[in-house]
Amino acid sequence: MDKIAGRKRDALSTVADALYLLVILITAGFFTISCVVLLSQAVRTSPDRSWESNFNALIIGASYAIVLLVSLAFCLNRKIAVRRRLQRISKSHRAIGQGDVPKTVHQYISQEYARACLVSYQALPSVAIHEGWGRPGTKYSGLRFRRALLDTISDIDALAHLIIPSHPVLRPHSRMLHHFRFILPLLPQDEDGISLLHYYDSAIQLARNSTKEPTEMEFQIAMESAAGIKSMQVHLMLHFISRLIGVECRLYECRLEMLEGSSTQLNRTPSPKTERLFYEY
Repeated sequence: MDKIAGRKRDALSTVADALYLLVILITAGFFTISCVVLLSQAVRTSPDRSWESNFNALIIGASYAIVLLVSLAFCLNRKIAVRRRLQRISKSHRAIGQGDVPKTVHQYISQEYARACLVSYQALPSVAIHEGWGRPGTKYSGLRFRRALLDTISDIDALAHLIIPSHPVLRPHSRMLHHFRFILPLLPQDEDGISLLHYYDSAIQLARNSTKEPTEMEFQIAMESAAGIKSMQVHLMLHFISRLIGVECRLYECRLEMLEGSSTQLNRTPSPKTERLFYEY
């Protein structure tokens, strides 16, 4: 529609320019013809039938020359005035205040702007559904399901490497069940014996290989599964950290006890036999 409207505007502009040029040519033609006819009439009506000492021809030629110069002066003056007016217009965008234009013009601009904003707001899609994209007005608005699902793989893989440093490197087309097989026993299962990783693997396979875009329900189930896997990984990390802190605390307590025991043995009073042997030596 925009291309068709642009072509129509270009065609109308071309036609207008052609008509304007045609009017200029017709006016110049009539101007020249009338000048030639009047000059020839002045020559024919003169006593000598020549250009010499022909006052009428001089008056006619001078009149046409003055008209031509005045016309050119008006056109030049108009062009200069338009150019100066255009130069006064600010090249940068700025808001038009009430002091810039008359009050009626400002009110008209404000009304048209408000009308344009209202039309734009009403024209926003509210019930439009595009396959593989979130619906407008929902929490998934403007979100592409396929890309969002594939982006969760790297996050889960990074958390898996934090828990298991020797976890295998992610390959482009590896199945999620095979790649995350070491954390599969740690995941809870439902009554059918299916874990969150099974649901997540099915969704990733559909996002990778299916020609059909994922639906909102499939995307929601996959994201819930991914969130459950991430929360389990974070819980394991916190559990390992707490166990590590507990072990370090126990080691520190044992060290303190050993130091206290050593200082007690050093401060103990020696027996008489030990003192006698010390003096004899």
